[in-house]
Amino acid sequence: MNFEILKKKALKLRQKTFEAFIEKGEAHLGGSFSMIEILLSIYEIFLKKEDKFILSKAHASFPLCLLLRDKGFNTQIKTHLEIDEKNGINCTTGSLGHGLPIATGMAFARKKTKKKGRIFVMISDGECQEGTTWESLLIASKHKLDNLIIIVDYNKLQALSKINDALPLENLEKKFKAFNCHCIAIKKGHDFKSIINGLKKIKKDKKPNVLIVHTVKGKGIKEFENDTIWHARQLKGEEIVIGRKRLNLK
Repeated sequence: MNFEILKKKALKLRQKTFEAFIEKGEAHLGGSFSMIEILLSIYEIFLKKEDKFILSKAHASFPLCLLLRDKGFNTQIKTHLEIDEKNGINCTTGSLGHGLPIATGMAFARKKTKKKGRIFVMISDGECQEGTTWESLLIASKHKLDNLIIIVDYNKLQALSKINDALPLENLEKKFKAFNCHCIAIKKGHDFKSIINGLKKIKKDKKPNVLIVHTVKGKGIKEFENDTIWHARQLKGEEIVIGRKRLNLK
């Protein structure tokens, strides 16, 4: 496992995502850049042929689509995803709070039919404010869905404010454990070694697995990091110059 190669892939994916934002005239830069190391860790190391990945926070879909293209799929690059299984998009997502219920249903179906493979689903921390998240966990816990792996992109910002200013999520790890989940906190969410070591701790012990990954919204462009305006903001003018400089783009 070569961490330097993974770091280069992360920079390349940020560069391609940034250029796609400019080309398409739209951007969800903050949440896209916070999850890039997580995406690469899953797809380069852990995802097997029989597994499925669902991006619930699909407003940040550009890096996933570009990663799938790099892997030979003809995935359409767009904000919010529509099901296209032959090109790596396993369900329609975008309305926050829906990806986990769908993933739970898929994992349950696999348990009932004794079908191999795990369901990975990435959700936003903002989705942890929604009732469907906790309803899904009750179902997943009852049916012992240890084939369900939930990754929380915990960047602590949502569309218009900080999580703590809108609806705080104190003791998030304890909350998941209270719903009978195996829970792992990854404090360094942009460090490949930390992410991969966390993913290695996934258990098959009749409980859903949750990984809370502490990340930085907008990671990779210092001037844009931890700023709510970059949840959804079109790049223009000097912002493009700053971004290209930070990403080593000409």
